[in-house]
Parts: sequence; structure tokens; C-alpha cells
Amino acid sequence: MIEIRNEARVHLWYEKRFGHPIVPYKSVEDAISSFHCTATVIGIRNDENGNFTYYAPFGLEDLFSLVIRPNKRPARKEVYMEKAERWVKIWPNLKVIPW
Repeated sequence: MIEIRNEARVHLWYEKRFGHPIVPYKSVEDAISSFHCTATVIGIRNDENGNFTYYAPFGLEDLFSLVIRPNKRPARKEVYMEKAERWVKIWPNLKVIPW
């Protein structure tokens, strides 16, 4: 399943959900780079020629290897662990790298 998100408004609700404020993102790449797990730090778009391009500053290896690894740029341990625990219930073959 693919989720489409509007990252331009995240700073408006982030503090209420995660307990601390964030500044507005400077770009789509800036927003994607703040995702909590390296396997989710991925964006895909169509370029001007209709070809798919992707942004994945940590690469795609964790995604294809089913590895959940913390991206400590924005994350807090409790948020990372909450996401990892929820995902393991859905996909029990995930390998979770400790914080």
C-alpha cells in the first residue's frame, strides 16, 4: 500500500501528536528525510518526461531487506519504538535495529 501525504502542513499538528514542535520543512526532500525509520525515508515522483524518479538518502537496502533502523534526525526513541512495535505486528519478518 502507498500513502500519499502533504508534508507542508506537518508542523501544524506534529507537537500535539509527538510532544514537541518542529519547524516547517524547507522542501519535500527535507520532510522525507525526517521520517523516523530509514526504510521509510523514500519519495517517488514522476519527472517532466513521465518517468519515475526516487529520493532515498539512506538507499533502498533496508526496505528490501525488511530492516527497521532508526533515523535519529527527527526521532525520539519512544516514537521509533512505537512505530516498530506496530509494524512488527503487521509484518512479523521485520528485523528491528535497536535505538
